[in-house]
Amino acid sequence: MATYVILSRISPQAFSDPFEFKKIAETVSAKIKSECPDVKWKESYSTMGRYDVVDVIESEDPKQVMKAAMIIRSYGHSTTETLPATPWDDFLAMI
Repeated sequence: MATYVILSRISPQAFSDPFEFKKIAETVSAKIKSECPDVKWKESYSTMGRYDVVDVIESEDPKQVMKAAMIIRSYGHSTTETLPATPWDDFLAMI
């Protein structure tokens, strides 16, 4: 199964009260689960840098990964950057 990293920046206009973010996150999660069944969430992190959220996912279907990123963009009011990722040991074995 291929691994992807989705980096997200949440729009400042996405919510006015931080507690509203929980509702947005629940909506995005439910939408991805129902529309992208081949996407498996491995980890999610909140960060204090250039990106607000880092998600690590797995899927055999890159189209579902793209759809998941679009759901994050539209329902999560975010910009995203999606990167394919190779486990370090696999990378070293390739070179």
